[in-house]
Amino acid sequence: MAERGELSVSGKREPRKDTQVEPLRRPLRWLWLAAAVIVLDLGTKALAAGLLSYAQPVEVLPFFNLTLLHNTGAAFSFLAGHPGWQRWFFAVIAVGASIGLTIWMTRLKADEKLLAVSLALIIGGALGNLYDRLVHGYVVDFLSFHVAGWYYPAFNVADIGITLGAIGLIWESTLGERRRARRRQG
Repeated sequence: MAERGELSVSGKREPRKDTQVEPLRRPLRWLWLAAAVIVLDLGTKALAAGLLSYAQPVEVLPFFNLTLLHNTGAAFSFLAGHPGWQRWFFAVIAVGASIGLTIWMTRLKADEKLLAVSLALIIGGALGNLYDRLVHGYVVDFLSFHVAGWYYPAFNVADIGITLGAIGLIWESTLGERRRARRRQG
């Protein structure tokens, strides 16, 4: 392969085929999305806490209720029955994950915008729930889906951000690997 400035076999200058992608310009600009998740999460939690009575479902649809609940654990109330140490454990995890994901975001390439969105959604969700843990000692959940007597654990907007971000990470790992393979070949 001819390098930039070198002549090819045909005697013509050929541009170098660069397999590296430029870094993402201003990758931290995607943190606006994390801030939007935090604002929407905290706003909806404040509304739920102000308008709903604790553990009293308000039917919105035959399969969906608004039900104010307090979760001292993590997803699916994991570790909720413990005496309180889990509050700080999950707070440390949220801070560490948010810092790590923000650092990861600074290293993204120009073709990794879905990854930037996914990381921002996860950061926003983690920080929204972190606020609850630090201020209240529990996470406010209020979205409750159910079918035929089976209830999915209640959740909130921060959890939606984390879930959508995780789906984006999985999607990006699949598509991104294909993109990187094509880049290496071509």
